[in-house]
Amino acid sequence: MDVNANKSHPDDACVVGVDYGTLSARAVVVRVADGAELGTAVHEYANGVIETTLPGGERRLPPDWALQDPEDWRESLRRTVPAALADAGVAAGQVIGIATDFTACTVLPSTADGTPLCELPDLTARPHAWPKLWKHHAAQPQADRINALAHERGEKWISRYGGKISSEWEFAKALQVLEEDPEVYARTQRWIEAADWIVWELTGVESRNACTAGYKGIFQDGAYPSAEYLGALNPQFADFPPTRLATKPLSALGTPAGTLSKKAAEWTGLPEGIAVAIGNVDAHVTAPAARAVENGRMLAIMGTSTCHVMNGATLAEVPGMCGVVDGGISVGAYGYEAGQSAVGDIFAWWLRTGVPAEYQAEAAERGESLHDLLTRKCAGQPVGGHGLVALDWMGGNRSVLVDHDLSGIVAGLTLATRPEEIYRALLEATAFGTRVIVETFENAGVPVEEFVVAGGLKRNAFLMQLYADILRRPVSVAVSDQGPALGSAIHAAVAAGAYPDVRTAAESMGAVERGAYQPDPQRANVYDALYAEYRVLHDTFGGQGMLHRLRRLRNEALR
Repeated sequence: MDVNANKSHPDDACVVGVDYGTLSARAVVVRVADGAELGTAVHEYANGVIETTLPGGERRLPPDWALQDPEDWRESLRRTVPAALADAGVAAGQVIGIATDFTACTVLPSTADGTPLCELPDLTARPHAWPKLWKHHAAQPQADRINALAHERGEKWISRYGGKISSEWEFAKALQVLEEDPEVYARTQRWIEAADWIVWELTGVESRNACTAGYKGIFQDGAYPSAEYLGALNPQFADFPPTRLATKPLSALGTPAGTLSKKAAEWTGLPEGIAVAIGNVDAHVTAPAARAVENGRMLAIMGTSTCHVMNGATLAEVPGMCGVVDGGISVGAYGYEAGQSAVGDIFAWWLRTGVPAEYQAEAAERGESLHDLLTRKCAGQPVGGHGLVALDWMGGNRSVLVDHDLSGIVAGLTLATRPEEIYRALLEATAFGTRVIVETFENAGVPVEEFVVAGGLKRNAFLMQLYADILRRPVSVAVSDQGPALGSAIHAAVAAGAYPDVRTAAESMGAVERGAYQPDPQRANVYDALYAEYRVLHDTFGGQGMLHRLRRLRNEALR
């Protein structure tokens, strides 16, 4: 398709990318010719992350729950797309396609026509009828059983996920619904990723993308887990894939899911009938925006959490990886995924918890953020000067232990320890966790030839230099501050026919600053010693021990 076929000016064709994050959604209007970001808009979800009580009611949620409201997602389309067009000064008629990405695994039960069960009047007060956000970790007991049975039976697919299926993913969450609210499960006609559901809302046609199915839905070698295996978990779970998942063939990334419906055109102000790309995941869709689609380029999308994605030429089994999927990032390559459940969330937690009033007053007086204040105060300290080492497990461990019942540790505290020193130790802990991931990939025969960072945390120069020093390798940085939204826009351009494939589009529309941060050998030598201590903590507390016992005591006390 000629992107200029219906345009009066050849270079005016645009696409829209919408990135659904944990707390907000962002739309960006992008020029097809060169990837220029012309306008953007953000909408904060009214209900955000639902962790304590259901909206409009007194129904309290147990520990480790995290839900969302699908109306927040619809409202984001109504708000962000028109506002981004206005910000860009772009006429709606210039837009040839739209694409979306979503946090994963954010998954919801719906009827056969896509109506979320939480919007049925008689189910609104039932927690399991609501969408489960990616960081809903209350299905850990189900995940433990899924893993134990898979190893007991020698299921081939378990090795494709580093030996463990996460409590964050589709099967563990669905099994939790079945066992804790069988009526809601029985009325679930579709168990669908939000990444696919929002595309259904845009097109009026149900679709399923290969990325979420492979990474979050245990779809490997053309099939979901067998009925025999699932029935051994729970007899009523045996038909879960054919009745609730396998309703449509999987679609490759970058392909069109359909065209924009009349209803969605009214929401967004875009022309009815333009291309809508198949759904995608916020992390994986970012790779082309950072020109990280070639094999061996590990992209770390660093925000509230970090997701590490990388294409590889061959299929390998990497311990503790989140998954390897043929075509999971780009068609024609094996896409690998790993991650850390909390990164920016850890830093934000410390700001809420550990910053005294005088620090807050100083930040206000100087007109700087608390992050900037603590970074400035700790930046001048020599490596190791705080005498601390921390574990980055405040949100559990996604890779390589795949255990969301783990929790954080800060070792080495004294009465002289200052808030900024703990802050620095937490920054370092996240980099140590990333080093574990990188080393695990390379030890498994999957080389990491370049380390690229995207996401909001790339703006912290001190943190980026710290990562370069701890990883002992250069750190490249994506140019765009809206990596997922830009990546979605790139997929929209491909779905609209403006480029033949995502790799070609990435060369024109993506951008990266290669080797932006270089490791300092002297600092790296000291960090090696600190990393060795991190590994002692990692290996000591990473098993079924004290941290699990503390978690169980907490859960029992809160029941």
